[in-house]
Amino acid sequence: QVQLVESGGGLIQAGGSLRLSCAASGSIFNIMGWYRQSPEKQRELVATITTDGTTNYADSVKGRFTISRDNVKNTVYLQMHSLRPEDTAVYYCRADSFRKADSFREFWWGQGTQVTVSS
Repeated sequence: QVQLVESGGGLIQAGGSLRLSCAASGSIFNIMGWYRQSPEKQRELVATITTDGTTNYADSVKGRFTISRDNVKNTVYLQMHSLRPEDTAVYYCRADSFRKADSFREFWWGQGTQVTVSS
């Protein structure tokens, strides 16, 4: 079974930094990313990265967050700087696999890690 295990969350003051990690079991995934969810918002995309390093970010985190991956360790990271109270959420790792031949797509979610930013 595919397992995604997140770590690195915590309580931090506004303006601080955290680095989240997501260690994946199994094969290398086409796309890995981070999503977040809070009581005030639905789950939303934060950032994604492909196997070749192409990245995509939500407008709200551009310039502050950096996603990266280590394909040898099969781990994806989210480096977060200049954290704001509105960044407070449970952050979830997601891994996607797909085949273009038949448009098949499968994805998995991690258990989530809490990030709380105090003002």
